[in-house]
Amino acid sequence: MRIKADSKTKNKKNTITVVALAAFFLLIIILEQLISPTDRMSMLLIVLKKGSIYALVAVSMNLLNGFTGLFSLGQAGFMLIGAYTYAILSIPLADRASVYQYYESAVNFSFPEMLENILGGPGMVLGVITSIIVAGLIAAGVAFLVGLPVLRLKSDYLAIATLGFAEIIRAIFQWGRFGPVTNGSNPLRSYVRQNAFEIKIGSVGISLSTFVIVFFSAICIGIIVLLVNSSYGRAFKAIREDEIAAEAMGINLYKHKQLAFCISSFFTGVGGALLAIFMGSVIASNFKAAMTYELLLIVVLGGIGSISGSVIGTLLFISASEWWLRGLDSGRFLGISLPFFRNGFRLVVFSVIIMLVVLFFRKGIMGDKELPYVLGRLRDRLFSRKRKKKAGEGNG
Repeated sequence: MRIKADSKTKNKKNTITVVALAAFFLLIIILEQLISPTDRMSMLLIVLKKGSIYALVAVSMNLLNGFTGLFSLGQAGFMLIGAYTYAILSIPLADRASVYQYYESAVNFSFPEMLENILGGPGMVLGVITSIIVAGLIAAGVAFLVGLPVLRLKSDYLAIATLGFAEIIRAIFQWGRFGPVTNGSNPLRSYVRQNAFEIKIGSVGISLSTFVIVFFSAICIGIIVLLVNSSYGRAFKAIREDEIAAEAMGINLYKHKQLAFCISSFFTGVGGALLAIFMGSVIASNFKAAMTYELLLIVVLGGIGSISGSVIGTLLFISASEWWLRGLDSGRFLGISLPFFRNGFRLVVFSVIIMLVVLFFRKGIMGDKELPYVLGRLRDRLFSRKRKKKAGEGNG
């Protein structure tokens, strides 16, 4: 009987989750149609798009740093690989000559264009998905090769090695010898971007750019959640807690570290491809070490070992840095004008906020807990207080 009750409770929670996600995605579609690019609330859509991309990369970084205990700082490099791969594979043939002005393009096909010619309209969507997946696979393949030597290192040495890899890969992609593939130090443009995600019903166009990016990121984060809760996820956590004990239990340390590194890099590469879709162009100089530090900061703020924390931390970080505090740089904030509200003051206030969060939340906003657990504890406390209050009234 108890097993059946637990099964019913689990099914009920799953149903509520699915309904809530469906309502969330429907709300995004509606908001995208109502909010115009010139509207003040257009920043909300930008925060949702960029926040979902960074959330995916932060969660993939947390899979490695928080759940497996491997301190890697190579995320910017794998995002660069994903972004370049997607852009290269989705530039139409007619535009390659104008994009590769100083080189002869070595890649002379486009997945979206090729599949669109075969399948029609759905082929373009399938081509975009194929390009994104290939971007993740190439990032994972590079991670496998990089992991062969560096995963034998530990702690700070691993961090330094992966950080060095990110800087090396950025320099290689700007090297003129690879110009026929990467376009050297010149940006890649004219690939399939977010403005292409639109469907027409009669004469009415429905924009889906925000929905596509958020939905794809949510699917990837959901896969990572399933992985963390699987036997592989438990093995990753065992390695994090105690490598000697994990090995004594029969866990192959190197195999599971390599697996975690490749999976994390795959989703980081997918995040890089989504970032390319979000941006108007791709250039290697944008993928600096500062990008990795931002992601690490998000993971720490949200809570190391918490997927919910990474998502919440990302949305708060992007909202504060890109939207809420912008008035501090323009001279007027919350209706107040002060002389020191000038360019750069936003970063000062943002840094103070981060320090306060770190001081009051030593383990991050969520610690190592997930949102359902925290909500359940709050609900139990609320009901226990109500029961105590009713009991006190009954005794009185």
